[in-house]
Amino acid sequence: MKKLLNTLFVTQPDVYLSLDGDNIVLLKEQEKLGRIPLHNLESVVSFGYTGASPALMGYCADRNISIVFLTMTGRFLARVVGKSRGNVILRKRQYQIAEDEHSAAKIARNFITGKVYNNKWTIERMTRDYSLRLDVNKFKEVSNQLSTVIDEARACEDLDSLRGWEGQAAVNYNKVFNQMILQQKDDFYFHSRSRRPPLDNVNAMLSLAYTLLANDVASALESVGLDAYVGFLHRERPGRASLALDVMEELRGVYADKFVLTMINRKIVNKDDFLRKENGAVIMTDEARKKFLSAWQDRKQDKITHPYLGEKISWGLVPYAQALLLARFLRNDLDEYPPFLWK
Repeated sequence: MKKLLNTLFVTQPDVYLSLDGDNIVLLKEQEKLGRIPLHNLESVVSFGYTGASPALMGYCADRNISIVFLTMTGRFLARVVGKSRGNVILRKRQYQIAEDEHSAAKIARNFITGKVYNNKWTIERMTRDYSLRLDVNKFKEVSNQLSTVIDEARACEDLDSLRGWEGQAAVNYNKVFNQMILQQKDDFYFHSRSRRPPLDNVNAMLSLAYTLLANDVASALESVGLDAYVGFLHRERPGRASLALDVMEELRGVYADKFVLTMINRKIVNKDDFLRKENGAVIMTDEARKKFLSAWQDRKQDKITHPYLGEKISWGLVPYAQALLLARFLRNDLDEYPPFLWK
């Protein structure tokens, strides 16, 4: 099991990253803002366009420390990694299955089964815990609809049909998502998913959470020797970590969505933490982003018992556990890829 190390988030704009010995140095207009040892870092995530020195990128590449560049709104730009040290046979097997849509569908259906299952039980928990504040009948109706999708997805052997069932599940889940926002409802609401740019406070938070989760999953997949850019459900597209998007489907609702709802319902964020730009895009302020990232890192330390492995691990290690299980399946050590089913 891979040890969970730290991620350095650089949230201030116009910060240049450089190398000094075994340390990363943060510079802004030649002023040194910070100096951090690299030996404890697993990845560096930088918001903005200023960049990093070739020396730093080479140092990190040699030591398997990824450097991820995001826009100030959290949209993925690029990820710098070193030479592939993965198992060649494992990757060849991955590519073979990805080329055969029938075989790919048999893996992809488990990603979708996991996603819909977790969304169903998120809805069930909300119904149990907040029955007096929710439209219980509506929640039960959606839960039943998701149960039907689970049954259909588990038997599906066609990628297009599987995407259709996944889309239907998403529409049903989104029908009740707004009701799961229990506080600050005048300022935080969800009508539909909007991206590039996000058009409201909730979508701004969801976009950032999904970006962070995708990076965590991509790092996990690369660490076990898989190619994060060749997926089974999400087909190849230049610059898109398709397999990371596949695996993170299971964690979108139970981890990212739940995290965003917690930030709102516990009033960790408020309306003053967001700015609306001239084009209608909503972005988080620098201070809000720092709060968000700090809470994200804290959440990753919370302990759970993995439902398949039966081992107690931190939430931050769940992507690594799923990447390891996927690699074991591709090596024929497991009969089937076991999705993360959190109840």
